[in-house]
Amino acid sequence: METIRLFKMAKTSAVKSGSMAINQLKAVLVVAEPALRESLAGLSNPRLLRRWSQLRPAPGTGPQAASCRTLRLLAKRILHLTEKINDLTARISTAIDACAPKLLELYSVGPDTAAALLTAAGDNPDRQAIEASFAALCGASPVEASSGKTIKLAVRYEATVLMAALDEWL
Repeated sequence: METIRLFKMAKTSAVKSGSMAINQLKAVLVVAEPALRESLAGLSNPRLLRRWSQLRPAPGTGPQAASCRTLRLLAKRILHLTEKINDLTARISTAIDACAPKLLELYSVGPDTAAALLTAAGDNPDRQAIEASFAALCGASPVEASSGKTIKLAVRYEATVLMAALDEWL
């Protein structure tokens, strides 16, 4: 389970970094020269990334040269992170197959859902003798969050990913 947890942690980090790079790339495009924006109009996202990664820096140190260089660097970063995300997904799937081979065969259970379920169960899935203890571990059972006269029930924040996995699975 530790292997799956570590690969999942690395994948989550790569996905977040990729999202940040995409947002930065879009911000650069907004302020880029109109001629540069128009030359790239109508291309699909994968083609845009490939095209941006091959942009030649404009001569000089002006805004157009900076835009081209920045677009190129960000596109290369996004392509690299996408490659790493795909590699980590394959490694997660291989690790899941090693410890729970039938889990990925279930309808609507992919590598991310299976990884969340397996890391929640841990190395000793027999420790949850009844469904209620697993629900409590997952945060699917409400806990009292009252103060004063108001009585409320809440779900623990840290279990939201696992609850999403359970929703997909069930």
